[in-house]
Amino acid sequence: MRSLNLIVAIGMLACATPHARAETYPDTHRHITLIVPFSAGGSNDILGRAVAQKLGEAWKLPVVVENQVGASGAIGAARAARSAPDGYTLLILSSTYTINSAVMARLPYNPRTSFAPVAMLGKGPMMLAVRKDLPAKNAQELLALARAKPGTLNYGSAGVGSVNHMSMELLKSLAGLDIKHVPYRAGNEAVNDLIGGHLDMFVGSLPQMYAMVRGDQATGIAVTGPQRSPLAPEFPTLIEAGVKGYTLEQWWGIVAPAGTPRDIVDKLNAELNRIMASQDIKKFMANEGAEPVSSTPEAFGTHIINELDRWTALVEKAGLKVQ
Repeated sequence: MRSLNLIVAIGMLACATPHARAETYPDTHRHITLIVPFSAGGSNDILGRAVAQKLGEAWKLPVVVENQVGASGAIGAARAARSAPDGYTLLILSSTYTINSAVMARLPYNPRTSFAPVAMLGKGPMMLAVRKDLPAKNAQELLALARAKPGTLNYGSAGVGSVNHMSMELLKSLAGLDIKHVPYRAGNEAVNDLIGGHLDMFVGSLPQMYAMVRGDQATGIAVTGPQRSPLAPEFPTLIEAGVKGYTLEQWWGIVAPAGTPRDIVDKLNAELNRIMASQDIKKFMANEGAEPVSSTPEAFGTHIINELDRWTALVEKAGLKVQ
């Protein structure tokens, strides 16, 4: 009888273990790893480190940032997807994640099912700028010039499938434009050619492009978001310029490996929403031309799926080469 009772007790403990883990999460004797799938210094890395510091301070445990670089973020995402679904390995995503699924033929994970959405962190527009001597000083003039000279203007990007590339392909699709794509190995190379007058236009991060415009190195045309940016309120949106339906925002969020207990996801979501609502994070985001976002796991998951669908449809419509 004692042996039978022991077997029953062990079975009950085994069944209770996942729930008990969720109830005791986070364990301050462990550390959380936040995977940043890009190199240090980029927007994913900067925001990821700011959030990691706040999360570590709030929960009184180390939050270690690991940069897993390669394949436009796919290597870091694959590493996160293979990790234990226990809340101690997280991944910061950006808009590049959903674009990759559209332009890359094979990924070492399923972009729709390999992760449990936790929370969106923030979003922000980009800026379209042109070389100083291009005879177009606003969006209407640029659109007119592109339509008058199809196939003669060009734009740069950080490579096929980059957010710079897709932002211009979206513009071409919605406005019916014929503008040549010039892929570079890195966005900074395209920016240098834009400043040097060797490239007609480029869509880049708002702080970077706005600094160039204020320095009289390029002409600002429009922002890519659904409304004007507080950082550069003098620049209209492309929707205002007449490109109906054009909206593109860089966004960032946190996911965990699929199968992470919902209790753990909810604890992370609540803490991340609190962090993003703090005044210093709001100020930090504003300096980056972005704004923090509060979301539920479901809302963030819906956003990811919508973005996956949108970019896949654009790639198919434009006949872009899948890498």
